[in-house]
Amino acid sequence: MWYYEKKLQYPANVSRTDLGMAKFLFAQYGGPDSELAAAVRYLTQRYTMPIPQAKALLTDIGTEELAHWEIIGTLIYKLTCGATPEQMRNAGLGDHFAQHDNALYPHDAAGVPFTAAYIASTGDPIADLHEDLAAEQKARTTYEKLITLTNDAGVIAALSFLREREVVHFQRFGEVLMLVQEHYQHKHIFY
Repeated sequence: MWYYEKKLQYPANVSRTDLGMAKFLFAQYGGPDSELAAAVRYLTQRYTMPIPQAKALLTDIGTEELAHWEIIGTLIYKLTCGATPEQMRNAGLGDHFAQHDNALYPHDAAGVPFTAAYIASTGDPIADLHEDLAAEQKARTTYEKLITLTNDAGVIAALSFLREREVVHFQRFGEVLMLVQEHYQHKHIFY
């Protein structure tokens, strides 16, 4: 069970409507390397982790990824707020508007809907943790690219915060990977 504090982990401030940036941010809302994909991946993988520290870390980071998903969703909503159907169409969001209006829907920047096929969960803790390390690096580089696509200080600040969290998650996954590898190096004999 989690306690939910009804505020964003980091403020999602925008200075103006920017439909192009909103479209780009969908990469982190519903794409293969998105916050949603990370949250579902980690919260799924935690069950097959062999040590409590790994289960706890995947639970903690998976939950935090949901908070990041909320930040991205808030940014997208604010960047599209008040946009007309014609503006949505001109920004390449006409398909989104036709199906969802101004509501959020998990898809990537190209409009491809989110799919569970993005979720890697093999049951092999070593393989899954390596996947998680790679996922954090892919998310970090996506945030770096997104930062270069805007000059909105509020958006840059939020994306920079999220980028830094990806770095911290990568470090924590590296630490727990070593613990899991040490666990497997010891014989476990039960009498």
